[in-house]
Order: sequence, then structure tokens, then C-alpha cells
Amino acid sequence: MKSSELQNIKMRYGIVGNCEALNHVLDVALQVAPTDLSVLIVGESGVGKEIIPRVIHDNSPRRREKYFAINCGSIPEGTIDSELFGHVKGSFTGAINDSPGYFGVANKGTLFLDEVGELPLATQARLLRVLETGEYIPVGATEVRKTDVRIVAATNVNIRLAISEGRFREDLYYRLNSIPIQMPPLRERGEDIVLLFRLFAMQMAEKYRMDKVVLTDGAKQLLMRYKWPGNVRQLKNITEQISILSPERQITAEMLAKFIPQDQETTQLAPIRSDSDHSFENEREILYKILFELRSNVNDMRREMSTLKKQIEDVQVSAPAVQAVPAVPTTVPTVSSIPTIPSIPTASMEDAVAEEYIEPAPELENLNVNDWSRQALEKALARNGGNRKKAALEMGISDRTLYRRLKQYGLDK
Repeated sequence: MKSSELQNIKMRYGIVGNCEALNHVLDVALQVAPTDLSVLIVGESGVGKEIIPRVIHDNSPRRREKYFAINCGSIPEGTIDSELFGHVKGSFTGAINDSPGYFGVANKGTLFLDEVGELPLATQARLLRVLETGEYIPVGATEVRKTDVRIVAATNVNIRLAISEGRFREDLYYRLNSIPIQMPPLRERGEDIVLLFRLFAMQMAEKYRMDKVVLTDGAKQLLMRYKWPGNVRQLKNITEQISILSPERQITAEMLAKFIPQDQETTQLAPIRSDSDHSFENEREILYKILFELRSNVNDMRREMSTLKKQIEDVQVSAPAVQAVPAVPTTVPTVSSIPTIPSIPTASMEDAVAEEYIEPAPELENLNVNDWSRQALEKALARNGGNRKKAALEMGISDRTLYRRLKQYGLDK
């Protein structure tokens, strides 16, 4: 392309810079404009990818038709199919009228799909069909519709990584990538950084009627050494800050350093670990750590339970013969027919307590259990002077159980 034609394009679209990479991008855009091939523009956030689709459309046979720029990342997943392909009345809640969608409205024109890497997989499948056949079906419709739309897409996502992770269709990538355009990051544009700063400073001075800020040679060198993770967008933001906040109009390197982050080597807007080939590696490591800690806690609990169980078994082996009181049937066998260690009858499990076994006196061997229990109760009361609380304590039973037995044997009077 001739230098004069290139400068005319730059002046028309407000493109500032003379670096070779930027000139190559504009040259490719003008060469592909007369065709209907799909174009995929790849570049970091803030490099100015949105200018290239406009250049392509305005220099194509479709320049008199409609041009729509759509940010795919800003449309909710539940409505993006309706926005792109339209819908029929009543197809979902709120669909009070038919809608042709962008593919219907932009027929014969150009659609710029910004952040195309954010499209849901289902929408990617429908987009692929439109690109291959020009056919689509609106949401809720049954008939196939035709459209003739030129697609220019852009993304700052690593599409090949997204394909390996199952977040982007490989066939759609190759269909969109008929003509690839790689936008250069600002840190690779050399003197263009100073030219852009001068442009933004002049715009601020004209807009707010103030003196324009200018850079010293040292400040220019510092400006070009910085890596600019936010690219042109970040440079414009910092220029605006300096224009408003700096009391001096001539900016030195020391003054500029106050507005530029100290970590000059970074190319990221936020600190992200770069030792991973997978974008979900950090989350996976956190989950693994939680699972390992949980398994360790479970093993510790098992060991503690095993130790506690062994301690209980040791105590039971070394403890004196104590037996919980089970319920007995209405007809009670005689002492001679029951096991060596008899049980004290109880009326309900609610009042059941462990009671000390008292060996019956020889003269009571021929008595039934009820008679023996009554006599034992009477003797305990006699030994304690009729004090029921002390008698219960001596027999190893609760006050409530003693009162119930007194009533059962008619001794409560």
C-alpha cells in the first residue's frame, strides 16, 4: 500500500502511530475488505481492535449496508441466542413481539462480534451453521431463515487454550480464522507511545481549556520502558490523570513515576501466576489441598475413635461387675432358676439405672424376687432410721425408683 493511502486511512479513523506492525495490520485489513471472508482479530485488551472491523466494512462492497458492533461478553447467556438470531412472539416470557435479531437486521451488512471467545457453546454451534450455510432458526420458530452477513470477530482470549479446555469449538475457530489479524500490544510500538500521549494530552487541554502537559526526555524514556498491560486504554487513562492532577505542565521522569505502577516488568493488569499451562490450575490446586486436609482430618478422627474404643474396653474389663437393669416379665422366676447375677425389676426404661448387685442372704434363697426386694428395702430403711434418701443411696438406686418401690410394696404409708 502506498504511504499516502495509509496516512489517509489513519487520519480518517484517528489512528496514531507509525510502527511496522500497525501498518501491516492496516494493510491486511484493506486487502481483505473487498472479499466476504471472515476475519478474526486477536490482541490484548485495550489495543484498539474495534477500529479494524470499521475499516474493513467501510472499504468493502457492503459499506452502504448496516454495520453492527456486538460485545458478546456483555449479553446474558439466557438471551444471547434471541439477540443474535431473533425470536418469535410467545417463545419465552417477555417475547411480546417477533424480533429478527442482529442476523436478520444486518442482512447484506457486517456484524462485528467482539469478545467472541465468551460465546456459550450452544450459541457457537448456531453461529457455525450461519457461517457455513447462511441459515439460522429464530428462538421458538420452526422455519429456517436465510441471511447474508459478513462476520468480523475479535477476542483477547487464547483461543487455542480455550479449545483444549473445551470452551471453544475448534471448527468454529477455523471458520472464523479465514484471515487472522494480530494487533500489536502498545509496548511493542516504540515511539508510538509518545505520540499517543501527546494526542491524549492535547485532547484533554482542548476539552477542559487548560495548558497541555508535555514530557521531558527522561519521562519519554520511562514511558516507553513501561510494559503497559492495559495498552492504549491504560495510556489514555494515565494521561488524563496527569493532565488533571499534576500542578506542573512539564512532566519529568520523577513526576511521571508517581502515576505509573512501580512494577515496570509486568504485562498483566492483575497479578496472576504464570507457572501454569491451564487457566484453572490454581483452582484445582486449592481443591486438592482441601481434599487432602479433609482426608487427614478423617484419618485423625478414626485414630482417636480407635484409641477411645480401646480405652473403654480396658475400663470395662477392669471395672467391678455392674449391670444395667433390664425390664422383667410379669411372671418372675424364683431365685434358684435365674442366673448367678440377678437383675432388679424396673417399671420402665426411663427410670432404669445401674444398680449394685447385693448378694441375697442365705435365708432368702427360697423367696421370690419381689419378696427379697421388699425385705432388702425394709432393712435399708431400718438401718437409716427411715431416711428414704439415705436408703436409696445405700441401695444404689435413685430417689424416684425408691419411692416407686415403696408404693409398689405398700410401704409408702
